[in-house]
Amino acid sequence: MGEIKQIAVIGGDARYLELIKKLACQETLKINLVGYDQLDPGYFGVSAVDLNQVEPSQLDAVILPITGVNVNGEISAVFSNQVVTIPEDWFSRLPNHCFVFTGISTPYLDKVVKCHNIKLIPLMERDDVAIYNAIPTAEGAIMLAIQHMKITLHDANVIVLGLGRVGLTVADKFAKLGAEVAVGVRKASDIARASTLGFTGFHLDQLTAYTEKCDLLINTIPVLVVDKNEINTLKTDALLIDLASKPGGIDFEYANQRGLTSIHALGLPARVAPKTAGEILAKVIDQLINDSK
Repeated sequence: MGEIKQIAVIGGDARYLELIKKLACQETLKINLVGYDQLDPGYFGVSAVDLNQVEPSQLDAVILPITGVNVNGEISAVFSNQVVTIPEDWFSRLPNHCFVFTGISTPYLDKVVKCHNIKLIPLMERDDVAIYNAIPTAEGAIMLAIQHMKITLHDANVIVLGLGRVGLTVADKFAKLGAEVAVGVRKASDIARASTLGFTGFHLDQLTAYTEKCDLLINTIPVLVVDKNEINTLKTDALLIDLASKPGGIDFEYANQRGLTSIHALGLPARVAPKTAGEILAKVIDQLINDSK
């Protein structure tokens, strides 16, 4: 057996249950749970403790919630009856080799990293996590479309904005369900790429030429691309789904004024497939910890 590594999982949501389960199977990892007093830790074969029972200097990795740490040092712990607060000096006692995993960074964590030279890894900013998450995100978009559309996806006119990791997967999944998929992009090379993949590719400047017949518009671009001009051309029963991070790429206020159904679908993997989302996080974290040996 290799060297035992000490890990503290502090807070988290439903996807962390699968993450803990997967990491607990590793004989070389000893896991301490903080913020899980509502659960029976024996189910995972790990220890549930208070933060003051964890010695930071002995840790090899800290796993924080996807939402990080707020300005008061508090974390999201949905399986706890208590507010879990991490004082800044707690981070100062972590060894230099210790990884601190989070979903996104926050001003509090940015300050901690700067002051104490912490190895912070925002998982949601990694390409491998984004690629893995593209599938549950696309399936979540399909779920929302079925729930809110008044027609079938088969033969529906679907616009996907962006052909990145998520956009490509979304366009592919909807096309395989029989939708007529048009993809809006900025680069000529991406227009060609969309066409070779069987989609209708067009430049974003031409968006209004496609919105009149649109039944479903899905955005994956994290800047405003769907404003009043585009919204005014949409049918009254068109559905808008934004998969981009805040603030998204759709003028939601104006869409609501027009009576359109618009959904900013953040965190779909956790909502539609928390087990899969947890497995993805566990896979990436385990790989990074093992690669550091």
